[in-house]
Amino acid sequence: MENEIELIKGCRAGNNLARKQLYTLYSNKMLAVCYRYTGDMDAAHDVLHDAFIKIFTGFSFRGEASLGTWITKVMITQAIDYLRKQKRISRTIVHEEEIPDIPDLPEKDNASQITEEQLMAFVAELPDGCRTVFNLFVFDEKSHKEIAEMLHIKEHSSTSQLHRAKCLLAKRIKEYLNHEERK
Repeated sequence: MENEIELIKGCRAGNNLARKQLYTLYSNKMLAVCYRYTGDMDAAHDVLHDAFIKIFTGFSFRGEASLGTWITKVMITQAIDYLRKQKRISRTIVHEEEIPDIPDLPEKDNASQITEEQLMAFVAELPDGCRTVFNLFVFDEKSHKEIAEMLHIKEHSSTSQLHRAKCLLAKRIKEYLNHEERK
């Protein structure tokens, strides 16, 4: 951890070598975080770039959490801001009639045929609002109340979006497995 402390001090001081080391340490993992939220690799690169600029121009890490956790939070905030500016999460209110029923899920033996990469591709295909709520709830372990506050929506909208995301993912997984069985 001595090295991380030096890295933090270097970034605070504006040391370009420290900044490069921080970028090298975290950029791949953070690109994956940005992609989870944007569902688009070009947009993920833009968000990653903008977030690191924000980090380097005002290095405000206080040590309240780990450095990695803090950087992840900056990336998520930047991704949500990006989606908002693109007006891609403005439609987060879902009406009950738009919520599909969850299809029967495949048996566990069949579900294990899906790779993590394939599952993440399915998540990337979700509509922006569903994907954002799904990511915040599942991967970032936010409550519906926290999600509602972050996205400026009602808690019910968050729960509806999560339910819709689960339904769409289950349907997509079922289609994928049926297609694989026919091969």
